Amino acid sequence: MNDLDRRLTARGAATRARIVSAADELMSLKGAAATTLDEVTAASGTSKSQFYRHFGDKSALVQAVIALRGERVLEREEQYLRRVDSLNGLDRWCRAILQRVTARRGTRGCELGSLSTELSDQDESARIDLEAHLTSWISLLTAALERMKSNGTLSEDADPQTLATGIMAALQGGYVLAQAARDPGPMQIALDLAMGSVRAHAKSADDK
Repeated sequence: MNDLDRRLTARGAATRARIVSAADELMSLKGAAATTLDEVTAASGTSKSQFYRHFGDKSALVQAVIALRGERVLEREEQYLRRVDSLNGLDRWCRAILQRVTARRGTRGCELGSLSTELSDQDESARIDLEAHLTSWISLLTAALERMKSNGTLSEDADPQTLATGIMAALQGGYVLAQAARDPGPMQIALDLAMGSVRAHAKSADDK
């Protein structure tokens, strides 16, 4: 590849990234279905011909937005959860989520969960990708709980996979209720209940 080809490739990649970023923001505000290609091209400063050079149709753009969100969410969550090996660490993770929800007054919900609610019954490819990202998120929680079980924080009867799935279910429900209420209170309740299910398996009575 010569220098001109590399410049053209880099320019094309930058254009594609700009389109996906604009679509991501619009879909956060309006949802995937209500976001039009005209709005995306206007927001990204691109033409329809540039759009179709990178995406065959709107469904392909939605897939790209899901990939972007999945990468962003999992990178953020991995940064938090890879260090968690105690109940205090898990509490700090919960507080970080609550702070983000509070800062937005509950708006927008979960980046992945909101798309799953909108698309999973309509778009099988989107459902499969979203399920994979959410499963990866659960795996990060499972790994943290497995560390807590290995170091003796949690009892031998604790099932990290089940507890992690329960935390994720509470988290997603908290996002939905906080979004509807424009209030972080439901998220606080959901996370407190999720932590209660984990603390029920704590070895130390002081941690229960």
